[in-house]
Amino acid sequence: MTNKVLLNNIDHHDLRLRPGYHAGFGDAVNQMLVFPTEFEEAQRDFPILFRRNDAGGVQAVVLLGLDRDENLFLGPTGWTTRYVPALQRRGPFSIVMTPAADDPDRREPMIHVDLDDRRIGRDEGVPLFLPQGGNAPALERVSATLRTIYVGMEMAQPLYAAWDAHGLLEPVELDVALDEERHYAVPGVHAVVEHRLAALPGAALEALNRAGFLRPAMLASASLGNVHRLIDLKRRRDGA
Repeated sequence: MTNKVLLNNIDHHDLRLRPGYHAGFGDAVNQMLVFPTEFEEAQRDFPILFRRNDAGGVQAVVLLGLDRDENLFLGPTGWTTRYVPALQRRGPFSIVMTPAADDPDRREPMIHVDLDDRRIGRDEGVPLFLPQGGNAPALERVSATLRTIYVGMEMAQPLYAAWDAHGLLEPVELDVALDEERHYAVPGVHAVVEHRLAALPGAALEALNRAGFLRPAMLASASLGNVHRLIDLKRRRDGA
């Protein structure tokens, strides 16, 4: 159950956030949704793959582990990576399209908070608001994270449609061999592979670049080298 309410500095002036990452907060998963606005940083740590949903849409995910509920980048004190996906960094906060105060027919994105989340309270943690009512640094970070998600959601489908139009998303059979006996298959995924990028004609490259869709494709393609890092992490963790 959740208890999501519109965050404001009157009702919630003394609200505090206990930051942290662990399995109880949903961090122990082997794949996690990410958005194009994250590719720049995410590709440094994770393989970026793509899945098609039943409605024909495309979603980007980072591969975090090979077994169920396994995040090889999650340690005893939190994530061991330079970057944490925005969906986890947002914590108990979300964006909800809310009727505007000056025009009920117009909706605008507003920050909501789940008051039942264990990370939210009034006694422990860092404040969300300053004594005079402004946003504290913790809330500024939350706001930036939610903007990353919101802009990424707006950008995602036009970008993936353009990639589809140019044949950039290729089904891949990701078969990971840890040793002679242990093999892991990651089914139903697509990737932006280097040979398809290299085969794009000049007009396609120009069109994608003008739309801002070429660089994300290059970042997603470059991220596939992190599969080898994931295998190394799995071998070390299993060996330990």
